[in-house]
Amino acid sequence: MKLRNKSLALILFFGFMSAGLYGRHIIGGVMTYECLGGNNYEFTLKIYRDCNCTMCADFDPQAFIAVYRCGQGTPCNSLSQNEWFTRINVPLGPVENIEAPDYPCLIPPNVCVEEGIYQFTLNLPQSNQSYHISYQRCCRNITINNILDPGDSGATYTIEITPAAQQVCNSSPVFDEFPPTVICAGESLAFDHSATDAEGDQLVYEFCPPLLGGGPALDPVNYTQCWGANPNPACPPPYNTVDFVAPAYTPSQPMGGSPVISINPTTGLITGTPIVQGQYVVGVCVSEYRNGILLSKVFRDFQFNVARCDPTVVAEVESDEVVNNQQFVINSCGNNTISFVNESFQRIYIDQFEWRFHIGNDTLSLTGNNNWNPTVTFPGVGQYTGDLILNPGTDCGDTARIAVNIFPAIEADFSYDYDTCVAGPVTFTDLSTTGSCCLTSWNWNFGDGGNSALQNPFHIYQQPGEIPVTLEVTDTNQCVDQITRIINYYPVPALIVISPSEFQGCVPARIRFNNLSFPIDSTYDITWQFGDGGSSGEISPVYIYESPGTYTVSLEIISPIGCQTDTVFNELITVRPSPEAGFTFIPDNPSSIEPTVTFTDASQGAVKWEWNFGDNRTSNLPSPIHTYRDTGLYTVLQIVTHPSGCKDTLIQYIDIKPEVRYFLPNAFTPNGDSVNDGFKGEGIMDGATNFRMSIWNRWGELVFETTNPDQSWNGRKGNNGPEAPAGVYLVLVSYDEPRGSRIEIKGYATLIK
Repeated sequence: MKLRNKSLALILFFGFMSAGLYGRHIIGGVMTYECLGGNNYEFTLKIYRDCNCTMCADFDPQAFIAVYRCGQGTPCNSLSQNEWFTRINVPLGPVENIEAPDYPCLIPPNVCVEEGIYQFTLNLPQSNQSYHISYQRCCRNITINNILDPGDSGATYTIEITPAAQQVCNSSPVFDEFPPTVICAGESLAFDHSATDAEGDQLVYEFCPPLLGGGPALDPVNYTQCWGANPNPACPPPYNTVDFVAPAYTPSQPMGGSPVISINPTTGLITGTPIVQGQYVVGVCVSEYRNGILLSKVFRDFQFNVARCDPTVVAEVESDEVVNNQQFVINSCGNNTISFVNESFQRIYIDQFEWRFHIGNDTLSLTGNNNWNPTVTFPGVGQYTGDLILNPGTDCGDTARIAVNIFPAIEADFSYDYDTCVAGPVTFTDLSTTGSCCLTSWNWNFGDGGNSALQNPFHIYQQPGEIPVTLEVTDTNQCVDQITRIINYYPVPALIVISPSEFQGCVPARIRFNNLSFPIDSTYDITWQFGDGGSSGEISPVYIYESPGTYTVSLEIISPIGCQTDTVFNELITVRPSPEAGFTFIPDNPSSIEPTVTFTDASQGAVKWEWNFGDNRTSNLPSPIHTYRDTGLYTVLQIVTHPSGCKDTLIQYIDIKPEVRYFLPNAFTPNGDSVNDGFKGEGIMDGATNFRMSIWNRWGELVFETTNPDQSWNGRKGNNGPEAPAGVYLVLVSYDEPRGSRIEIKGYATLIK
């Protein structure tokens, strides 16, 4: 039977995190005891952790153990954390890996579980009350499926020594095996969870709710309290139990399953089939009776993780089809010899294999390494069956059923026909054959992106060349064959078509001649004659007519195999004469002081003029005069028109510069007669900035300074001080022109009295 695509599961044990982070590494535990005599008892606490867990704590270096004595006369629920009988901090003992189970037919995921053991001895005097020896730790894995708030739920591992057990120096039962670190669901689970009792007492098994212990508190004040992550010491009974996600999960049915996971009360055998992937907390209790009296009850809890396992070996064969995920169908058309490809896995676990083929009344058997991928020749057309058997006669085998269909041959073929010199449709004729009933489909690929599903199509090619044409045919058996043939397609166009179909323009006339004829490419010999002595060999050339006139254009095309065609396009091109624009202007350097510009026409062949002076003003005069209202760079456009209607355009640029003019006098007479009483420059200063004038005497003393070009020196020092003596004074003037040029002027002022 095929073992394929099964939804398998495994049971893993997951740990708590680091001790400072809830201690999420503990995945189970149990406490047992042995009476040594003389009221001395040896206790064994076993804690289990996931050693593949990252960012998780190791075992506690010390287990904080508390012993409470309560029962008759002293109810346990009346005790507090500080009312212990005795307490002990037990160092961690040996740590060992739990051996993973060996599944002969399945490969479980990698799982690592460690067992840490804490052992200690106590002297407990006989009492009419029970002793409760306990260890607590928080918290459980937050991804557990079957209980509420698993991330805030800790665990208690405890054992009770009853008065009856004390009287007979009883030792508790000890579980024989730890639950397997990996079990696969989807298969029946059968785990012997039985225990051994040294005195041979009666043992009764049951699923019971795991015990809570500790809590999620991590702050230093509460960390060691009963609600903290690591109670120190463990708190007194009674202990609460975890809350299951009912009704899907209960203490007696902690995992569900189909059939439901259950435990035999007499043998401790756990059976059932886990189905749903996830993580589960499971508690198992074994009660010990002697002569009908309960002596002890051992609690153990652990976690199950239901996940996917992979099958060890799977039989597979390369095939054309897989039917119902069981039978591999191989179809061959016209070939009786089949080379089988064995795709079975895991080959490392395949010890033996056998191919069996049923041919008529005989069975062909092939074994041995040389036949991993065998080749078999069948008698002829027909249907044959076979099997690929892996590890025959074992529980870890698998079988692939094989169906071989030998169909009659199919052969694709076709012919084609076309005029080799003049372009036209290519006609294709199907010549394919099949030994079955008939052909059912045709798929043509014409090699230029075109396709057809007709049996006998035709196709028009836009481009010449050596074109591969492929025909694929299918028959009633879904047999397929294809053939490709090369068509040497080099005809000349059936009709020469060009653009423009006519042209009228002005000299110089730049025309792109677009050759719209097909099929042509660069392998064709192309000759254009443009009617003015010019020619070109390009498929679609650009040509410039420099002289007016009417021109006839011709085009000749010769294919690579020598086929020829040509066409003459009479009086296709008309080129009219054009004028030549031109003008001059004065002044050469107009400015804000001289803004009037005289334009003189220098065009040829013009009868009409259009001017645009660049400042939104125009003129139609041949030689206009224009005054600019502002400074700046202007684009002057002249458009002239020939009597033929053709036009020409000329653009020139005129810069109207902002101009500053400034002049210094050479003498002044500050005598109060209102004539030449002050010294200052004269001129046009519009647009000038950063003006400064300073006047110095012959001893280098500054006698006057101003930043106002309109302010005069009145002959007194600073214009308010004593009168300066007659003589010659140095004058320095500087300013910035409107376009940023710095101007500096040096002169002399003669003061006359």
